[in-house]
Amino acid sequence: MMLPSDKSKSEDKHGHSRIKICVSGAAETDHCGEGTLEVAMTLGREIVEQGAVLVTGATTGFPLWAAKGAKEAGGTSLGLSPASTEHEHLNFYKLPLDYLDLVIYTGFGYSGRNLLLTRASDAVIIGCGRVGTINEFTIAFEDRKPIGILESCGPTAQIIREIMDKGHRHNNNVIFDSDPKALVARIIELVKKEKATS
Repeated sequence: MMLPSDKSKSEDKHGHSRIKICVSGAAETDHCGEGTLEVAMTLGREIVEQGAVLVTGATTGFPLWAAKGAKEAGGTSLGLSPASTEHEHLNFYKLPLDYLDLVIYTGFGYSGRNLLLTRASDAVIIGCGRVGTINEFTIAFEDRKPIGILESCGPTAQIIREIMDKGHRHNNNVIFDSDPKALVARIIELVKKEKATS
Protein backbone atom coordinates (compact mmCIF):
# COMPACT_ATOMS: atom_id res chain seq x y z
CA MET A 1 0.00 0.00 0.00
CA MET A 2 1.29 3.46 -0.96
CA LEU A 3 1.32 6.03 1.84
CA PRO A 4 0.37 9.65 1.03
CA SER A 5 3.99 10.77 1.50
CA ASP A 6 5.12 8.01 -0.90
CA LYS A 7 2.54 9.11 -3.43
CA SER A 8 3.78 12.72 -3.47
CA LYS A 9 7.38 11.49 -3.90
CA SER A 10 6.25 9.27 -6.78
CA GLU A 11 4.44 12.16 -8.49
CA ASP A 12 7.50 14.39 -8.14
CA LYS A 13 9.75 11.62 -9.47
CA HIS A 14 7.68 11.32 -12.62
CA GLY A 15 7.16 15.05 -13.04
CA HIS A 16 3.37 15.00 -12.68
CA SER A 17 3.38 17.94 -10.32
CA ARG A 18 5.78 20.11 -12.34
CA ILE A 19 4.46 23.54 -13.21
CA LYS A 20 3.87 24.18 -16.91
CA ILE A 21 4.64 27.73 -18.06
CA CYS A 22 3.63 28.94 -21.50
CA VAL A 23 5.88 31.50 -23.17
CA SER A 24 3.97 33.69 -25.59
CA GLY A 25 5.63 36.10 -27.99
CA ALA A 26 6.08 37.20 -31.57
CA ALA A 27 6.98 34.69 -34.28
CA GLU A 28 8.59 37.61 -36.13
CA THR A 29 10.59 39.88 -33.84
CA ASP A 30 11.77 42.72 -36.15
CA HIS A 31 9.75 45.28 -34.14
CA CYS A 32 11.11 44.08 -30.80
CA GLY A 33 13.93 45.75 -28.95
CA GLU A 34 17.59 44.88 -29.34
CA GLY A 35 18.57 41.77 -27.42
CA THR A 36 15.00 40.40 -27.35
CA LEU A 37 15.98 36.91 -28.50
CA GLU A 38 18.67 36.69 -25.82
CA VAL A 39 16.03 37.70 -23.25
CA ALA A 40 13.78 34.91 -24.61
CA MET A 41 16.62 32.40 -24.18
CA THR A 42 17.19 33.59 -20.62
CA LEU A 43 13.47 33.23 -19.92
CA GLY A 44 13.39 29.64 -21.22
CA ARG A 45 16.50 28.77 -19.22
CA GLU A 46 15.03 30.28 -16.04
CA ILE A 47 11.78 28.35 -16.43
CA VAL A 48 13.76 25.10 -16.51
CA GLU A 49 16.26 26.03 -13.81
CA GLN A 50 13.40 26.94 -11.49
CA GLY A 51 11.86 23.47 -11.97
CA ALA A 52 9.09 24.09 -14.50
CA VAL A 53 8.28 22.79 -17.99
CA LEU A 54 8.22 25.17 -20.96
CA VAL A 55 5.16 25.20 -23.21
CA THR A 56 5.11 27.14 -26.52
CA GLY A 57 3.07 27.42 -29.70
CA ALA A 58 5.74 25.42 -31.58
CA THR A 59 6.61 28.47 -33.64
CA THR A 60 9.50 30.74 -34.61
CA GLY A 61 10.79 33.93 -33.00
CA PHE A 62 10.44 34.63 -29.29
CA PRO A 63 8.93 31.20 -28.35
CA LEU A 64 11.58 29.34 -30.37
CA TRP A 65 14.41 31.13 -28.56
CA ALA A 66 12.76 30.42 -25.22
CA ALA A 67 12.67 26.74 -26.22
CA LYS A 68 16.35 26.95 -27.20
CA GLY A 69 17.20 28.32 -23.75
CA ALA A 70 15.14 25.61 -22.08
CA LYS A 71 16.87 22.82 -24.01
CA GLU A 72 20.34 24.26 -23.41
CA ALA A 73 19.50 24.14 -19.69
CA GLY A 74 18.54 20.46 -20.03
CA GLY A 75 14.82 21.03 -19.56
CA THR A 76 11.59 19.78 -21.07
CA SER A 77 9.89 21.73 -23.85
CA LEU A 78 6.37 21.05 -25.14
CA GLY A 79 4.94 22.60 -28.31
CA LEU A 80 1.31 22.90 -29.39
CA SER A 81 1.06 23.29 -33.15
CA PRO A 82 -1.78 24.88 -35.15
CA ALA A 83 -1.33 22.07 -37.68
CA SER A 84 -3.04 18.67 -37.71
CA THR A 85 0.08 16.73 -38.78
CA GLU A 86 3.84 17.06 -38.78
CA HIS A 87 3.75 17.42 -42.58
CA GLU A 88 1.29 20.31 -42.35
CA HIS A 89 3.32 21.87 -39.51
CA LEU A 90 6.50 21.86 -41.62
CA ASN A 91 5.14 22.47 -45.13
CA PHE A 92 1.95 24.54 -44.80
CA TYR A 93 2.64 26.54 -41.63
CA LYS A 94 6.42 26.40 -42.20
CA LEU A 95 7.09 26.05 -38.49
CA PRO A 96 10.13 24.43 -36.84
CA LEU A 97 10.43 21.36 -34.65
CA ASP A 98 13.72 22.50 -33.10
CA TYR A 99 14.22 22.31 -29.31
CA LEU A 100 10.87 20.57 -28.66
CA ASP A 101 10.64 17.26 -26.79
CA LEU A 102 7.02 16.74 -27.72
CA VAL A 103 4.71 18.38 -30.27
CA ILE A 104 0.93 18.12 -30.05
CA TYR A 105 -0.77 18.69 -33.41
CA THR A 106 -4.04 20.40 -32.53
CA GLY A 107 -5.41 20.83 -36.05
CA PHE A 108 -7.27 23.96 -34.91
CA GLY A 109 -5.29 26.71 -36.66
CA TYR A 110 -3.73 29.57 -34.77
CA SER A 111 -6.78 30.75 -32.83
CA GLY A 112 -7.77 27.26 -31.67
CA ARG A 113 -4.14 26.46 -30.87
CA ASN A 114 -3.92 29.62 -28.74
CA LEU A 115 -6.87 28.52 -26.61
CA LEU A 116 -5.44 25.04 -26.02
CA LEU A 117 -1.94 26.44 -25.45
CA THR A 118 -2.98 28.70 -22.59
CA ARG A 119 -5.37 26.19 -21.05
CA ALA A 120 -2.74 23.43 -21.09
CA SER A 121 -0.45 25.66 -19.02
CA ASP A 122 -0.50 26.65 -15.36
CA ALA A 123 0.67 30.17 -16.19
CA VAL A 124 1.58 32.34 -19.18
CA ILE A 125 4.56 34.65 -19.59
CA ILE A 126 4.26 37.29 -22.30
CA GLY A 127 7.32 38.61 -24.13
CA CYS A 128 7.51 40.96 -27.08
CA GLY A 129 4.55 40.08 -29.26
CA ARG A 130 2.00 40.94 -31.89
CA VAL A 131 -1.74 40.28 -32.31
CA GLY A 132 -1.45 36.53 -31.63
CA THR A 133 0.34 37.25 -28.36
CA ILE A 134 -2.40 39.69 -27.35
CA ASN A 135 -4.95 36.96 -28.19
CA GLU A 136 -3.14 34.52 -25.88
CA PHE A 137 -3.02 37.19 -23.19
CA THR A 138 -6.77 37.86 -23.36
CA ILE A 139 -7.62 34.14 -23.24
CA ALA A 140 -5.40 33.62 -20.20
CA PHE A 141 -6.77 36.82 -18.64
CA GLU A 142 -10.40 35.67 -19.00
CA ASP A 143 -9.44 32.27 -17.58
CA ARG A 144 -7.79 34.07 -14.62
CA LYS A 145 -4.48 32.30 -15.19
CA PRO A 146 -1.37 33.73 -13.56
CA ILE A 147 0.23 35.94 -16.22
CA GLY A 148 3.71 37.43 -16.20
CA ILE A 149 4.45 40.37 -18.47
CA LEU A 150 8.12 40.80 -19.36
CA GLU A 151 8.80 44.54 -19.57
CA SER A 152 12.36 44.40 -20.88
CA CYS A 153 11.66 43.79 -24.57
CA GLY A 154 9.40 45.61 -27.01
CA PRO A 155 6.19 47.60 -26.60
CA THR A 156 3.90 44.70 -25.64
CA ALA A 157 3.94 45.36 -21.89
CA GLN A 158 2.70 48.92 -22.41
CA ILE A 159 -0.01 47.76 -24.83
CA ILE A 160 -1.25 45.24 -22.25
CA ARG A 161 -1.31 47.94 -19.56
CA GLU A 162 -3.44 50.08 -21.88
CA ILE A 163 -5.80 47.19 -22.66
CA MET A 164 -6.41 46.64 -18.94
CA ASP A 165 -6.73 50.38 -18.21
CA LYS A 166 -9.01 51.23 -21.14
CA GLY A 167 -10.97 48.01 -20.71
CA HIS A 168 -11.53 48.89 -17.03
CA ARG A 169 -10.36 45.41 -16.06
CA HIS A 170 -7.50 44.71 -13.70
CA ASN A 171 -6.46 41.40 -12.27
CA ASN A 172 -4.14 40.56 -9.38
CA ASN A 173 -2.96 37.53 -11.37
CA VAL A 174 -1.18 39.81 -13.87
CA ILE A 175 2.31 40.83 -12.77
CA PHE A 176 4.95 42.93 -14.54
CA ASP A 177 8.73 42.61 -14.20
CA SER A 178 11.74 43.50 -16.36
CA ASP A 179 13.94 40.69 -14.99
CA PRO A 180 13.23 37.23 -16.48
CA LYS A 181 14.60 35.39 -13.43
CA ALA A 182 12.51 37.41 -10.98
CA LEU A 183 9.40 37.15 -13.18
CA VAL A 184 9.62 33.35 -13.38
CA ALA A 185 10.09 33.12 -9.61
CA ARG A 186 7.08 35.37 -8.98
CA ILE A 187 4.90 33.42 -11.42
CA ILE A 188 5.86 30.07 -9.88
CA GLU A 189 5.06 31.43 -6.43
CA LEU A 190 1.65 32.62 -7.67
CA VAL A 191 0.89 29.23 -9.24
CA LYS A 192 1.89 27.39 -6.05
CA LYS A 193 -0.29 29.71 -3.97
CA GLU A 194 -3.29 29.10 -6.25
CA LYS A 195 -2.77 25.34 -6.23
CA ALA A 196 -2.59 25.35 -2.43
CA THR A 197 -5.94 27.12 -2.15
CA SER A 198 -7.80 25.21 -4.86
